[in-house]
Amino acid sequence: MSFDELKSRLATAWGAADWQLVVKWLAPMHEHLVSALAPRPGERWLDLATGTGATALLAARAGADVTAQDLAPGMIERARRLADQEGLPIQFHVGDAEDLPFDEASFDVVASAVGAILTPNHAAMAAELARVCRPAGRLGLTAWRPGVGYFALMSRFQPPPEPGAGNREDWGREEYVSQLLGASFELRFDEGDNPFVGASGTELWKRQLAGVGTVRQLYESFDPGQRQALHDAAVEYFENERVGDEIRAPARYLLVLGRK
Repeated sequence: MSFDELKSRLATAWGAADWQLVVKWLAPMHEHLVSALAPRPGERWLDLATGTGATALLAARAGADVTAQDLAPGMIERARRLADQEGLPIQFHVGDAEDLPFDEASFDVVASAVGAILTPNHAAMAAELARVCRPAGRLGLTAWRPGVGYFALMSRFQPPPEPGAGNREDWGREEYVSQLLGASFELRFDEGDNPFVGASGTELWKRQLAGVGTVRQLYESFDPGQRQALHDAAVEYFENERVGDEIRAPARYLLVLGRK
């Protein structure tokens, strides 16, 4: 499968699920990212792989002039509705983050919350981040740390990556990010935890299945026996992270901050 075919399939998958079910869970990470970048009124802000616009909305509420892009038309439709409900003048685009339609040095801030890391060509993604950020502009990315338990479990059920596609876990390693972006940005790193929180393993699994398009696509590609095996493994994983009446399954992430 070519990268273009892969991206088309991913765009369909991500747009088919209700990402808003997941956004509330990711709020601590979104707030950490936007707070660290400290949006200022009037500055040009680009949010890549915006999903339904959570970080774009935060930046726009702070007065930034926000442009947001995502590969999935369904995501952008929902993001636009949410912005319209608040009267926030965010410019939304459907497009490929590895081939941005913006001029060089177009933005004061370029950001992405666990989104840019999903592109298959990491070198192309890094080059675009640097190209559209103005001199002295700011960069902010989040990426899951390698070995997060839930994602490690899911990898057991997923097919092997397409030949030549980068491993998204690598974005969670400081040394790898430095190799990609260190020539263009002065980098610093922070860390956070955005745990999966819920009352039961079943509840958490249902949220992932209903809200994450790639999980739903994988599940629906399985026969009944495989579906049951994935369900059981996910519920068991979450229940093993129970503390009293609540599950808190750790999900560490890396916050990448840069100055061009």
